[in-house]
Amino acid sequence: MQEITPHIFIDSNYHGVTVGAIKAPHGLILIDSPIRPEDIRSWRASLLNISGGIERLLINLDAHPDRTMGTRGMECTVVGHDLITLAFRNRPTTFKSQNSETGSAWEILPSLGPIRWNPPEISFNEKMQIQWGSFPINLEYRPGPNEGAIWVDIPDEKVLFLGDAVVREQPPFLSHADLSIWITNLKELLTKRYRDYFFISGRGGLVTMEDVRTQIKILEKLTNITNQYPDNKVPTDMVEKNIHDLLKYYNYPQTKLTEYSQRLRWGLTHMHCQEPSILPDSYED
Repeated sequence: MQEITPHIFIDSNYHGVTVGAIKAPHGLILIDSPIRPEDIRSWRASLLNISGGIERLLINLDAHPDRTMGTRGMECTVVGHDLITLAFRNRPTTFKSQNSETGSAWEILPSLGPIRWNPPEISFNEKMQIQWGSFPINLEYRPGPNEGAIWVDIPDEKVLFLGDAVVREQPPFLSHADLSIWITNLKELLTKRYRDYFFISGRGGLVTMEDVRTQIKILEKLTNITNQYPDNKVPTDMVEKNIHDLLKYYNYPQTKLTEYSQRLRWGLTHMHCQEPSILPDSYED
């Protein structure tokens, strides 16, 4: 576990996602969950070393299976965006893990057994504030990377949890992406408002302003790629070439080549042909 400030802790040692904990007098506010049952038990044991109130609240930063599969095992109230609840409605109530092709972290793990999704008991549309002590915790809807993507901002501590908005030394997930909104949100991180902030990626832990700029550059390249083709859909015969070109941006172990290649392959193939989400009226144009 890594201490970011005296009240905020993260752990990037679990498979797939970076988890976090915010210590408050009322209790612990948790950010996402590990995937594997043994990692969930380890994380829960680690949390016993953090003083604070007795209550527990878990925030899901988006609907991605890597960060929502283990939510039920944390055994606490869950908070998330309205679109996470909608995403869960399109999944089986009980999910049996099996081989898939999205390049997600959970796919390369041994059988996880049946998964029961845990939709948020508390949800919101645009913004929500949690007051569990002396400093506010702000949840903001920040679409772009995935369904129901949010940022968790603790302004008094100058810490911002970004989820998959910035991922370090690995390609992003693209199948639910809105590149233009994603880029716009990332450019806001370069403004005076976020000067001196600690940025926490949902995959990789602490990231820098330079990592943000690199993420913007990669998303702009992806935008240029998709804009070349009708309906912004990359032809099958061009997908492999673009995978090769995009992987040059990352310094990753060769053991990750297959996983990351498949992540980009799935994303480039599906990002403009997935079924449209059913949105609440407040999200309609």
